[in-house]
Amino acid sequence: MGHTGAAATNGVVMAAIDVTGLRKSYGSLAAVDGLDLTVEVGEVVALLGPNGAGKTTTVEILEGYRRRDAGEVRVLGMDPQTGGRPFRERIGVVLQEAGFEENFTPRELIRLHAGYFPRPRAVDDVIRLTGLTEKADARVRTLSGGQRRRLDLALGIVGNPEMIFLDEPTTGFDPSARRNAWELVDGLRDLGATILLTTHYLDEAEHLADRVVIIDHGRVVASGTPAELSAAAGGATVISFRLPTGVASADLPAVGGEHRVAGNVVEVRTTSATADVATLSAWAVGRGLEFEDLTLARPSLEDVYLDLVGRGTQEEVEA
Repeated sequence: MGHTGAAATNGVVMAAIDVTGLRKSYGSLAAVDGLDLTVEVGEVVALLGPNGAGKTTTVEILEGYRRRDAGEVRVLGMDPQTGGRPFRERIGVVLQEAGFEENFTPRELIRLHAGYFPRPRAVDDVIRLTGLTEKADARVRTLSGGQRRRLDLALGIVGNPEMIFLDEPTTGFDPSARRNAWELVDGLRDLGATILLTTHYLDEAEHLADRVVIIDHGRVVASGTPAELSAAAGGATVISFRLPTGVASADLPAVGGEHRVAGNVVEVRTTSATADVATLSAWAVGRGLEFEDLTLARPSLEDVYLDLVGRGTQEEVEA
């Protein structure tokens, strides 16, 4: 990065984002209701939550595009509400949907945006980093959806920002384009940027984020690394296996706690995995049966999310 990467006041290194008691209401609706959030310099943090949880309002306040009703907010040591141009020059914002002038080329747009910043990244570097080399001199109107998203990202990082906000970075991407975008975000992490991203994709949060913050009803309901959040789900382990042909889940010995059955796949959440696997194995061996795809795993981030915000939001989680 062209910057030190640390927000500093009087020589003291501060968090990249420091929010205390943030509130924002629309009429009688409290969109953000006393939210506290800290993001350290160099962290990649994923903000998760169902639609209406307050994610978008929170991020817009952090970006300086929306005024808060109450609370203390510092981003790179500055108040986004009053930071003005000096603040905007230090952040990069990648919106979910942005419009482009169709007759420009990516190279022209990136060069134009570079002129808005005092210490921009080299245009050719941005083109290479975002995988736009082959389309750099094509008209924007010829770009695919995935290529347009790469251009969104290019315009968001050309200013060499210390703090990057990514809003649903891979919405609408096919699996290959999603993986390419993940590699780009990993590259930005390696360059030292602090990144706050919102996403509905739990596997995306698990792959990209150092830490996950789950918001519901305008408040933080959980925060930690994906592994920490999984471990916090009652310390449970998930035993998963396929039922042998002719065997029903009701035929199995009594093991574990919650059981889930999807087709012929059984998942058992348990706090005594060793004993339960031994019981299941002895039962199967005694009948000359084999449990295919037998695995042990911590609960997924999706399990933790749904436990925290309620299973009624699953269709939004998968959107």
